[in-house]
Amino acid sequence: MSLPILPTTVVGSYPQPGWLVDHEMMMAVTPPRVRMAKVWRFAGDELKEAQDDATRLAVRDMEDAGLDIVTDGEIRRESYFNLFATALSGIDLDRPGEMPDRSGAKVPVPRVVGPIRRLRPVQLDDYRFLRSITGRQIKMTVPGPFTMSQLAIDEYYRDEGALIAAYADAVNAELKDLKDAGCDVVQIDEPYLQAKPEKARKYGVDGINRALAGVAAPTIVHMCFGYAYAVKDKPTGYSFLPELDRCCSTQVSLEAAQPRLDPHALEGLPSKTVVLGVLDLGDPAVETAEVVADRIRGALASVDASRLVIAPDCGMKYLPRETALGKLKAMVAGTSIVREELRERKAS
Repeated sequence: MSLPILPTTVVGSYPQPGWLVDHEMMMAVTPPRVRMAKVWRFAGDELKEAQDDATRLAVRDMEDAGLDIVTDGEIRRESYFNLFATALSGIDLDRPGEMPDRSGAKVPVPRVVGPIRRLRPVQLDDYRFLRSITGRQIKMTVPGPFTMSQLAIDEYYRDEGALIAAYADAVNAELKDLKDAGCDVVQIDEPYLQAKPEKARKYGVDGINRALAGVAAPTIVHMCFGYAYAVKDKPTGYSFLPELDRCCSTQVSLEAAQPRLDPHALEGLPSKTVVLGVLDLGDPAVETAEVVADRIRGALASVDASRLVIAPDCGMKYLPRETALGKLKAMVAGTSIVREELRERKAS
């Protein structure tokens, strides 16, 4: 299925129903770095059935809103990070490490005690289920190697470059399996490129390129300042952006609405398609279509429409479902306004 100009998508996550997870427990650690089985209200086969049903609901919402590219809402995950990061060999699942999160609070994190390897596909069955329930284009997301390295206690490699390379190889194997199965778009989530820019300048691009080596386009790297639920005061500019123009990913996904990103910053990505966040998830109010359209118009001053994909900021899972759906519908409506403007301009 071909995509229209200014295709619409989500970054990855979508709200999980309260009958599926304990939201209060989930939101106490944002996001969890190790497994938190106790947040689920089901177990065993019942949990899989419930996750299947919740995924159907999420995809139906995305389709009803009119998105061009859907995800599975990351419904089966406790966070963007922990499902994949704890499925690898070399991690002591019983005795995690501990380190500060972005807010300074100490949280459990994976502890690396042996070689990091992906022994089996982690999200391939999730992709196949998603493919079975939608005819839209599909995006699957995996945490990036740099971010996983920054959220682990390394007691094995004791060499940051070696640790990132091992994580990158695991991500690469996963992405190749997803692409071979027919996945349209794959994305690696790298929020810690922004959180630790000096280390990112040393290791980030090499890690991304290793993770994406031989992976068919389109590929995306996502970067942000942290979930709106947990991080209220955000900078208005990225400290690690022009560097991403040198990586092999074809697209870069950016949180832009809540931090009020200066659209001119997008000029630092002249060779990339930009997946632009136009929904402020820190604001509980649903944007109007015109507000969304105005945010898109601002980006078009720096990025050609052929290089722009429209999305919310990241972290929709922390919104009430009604709010999330309302925001997505406004996003699609605002995008439609700008598409019509572009058509009229071209016709004239």
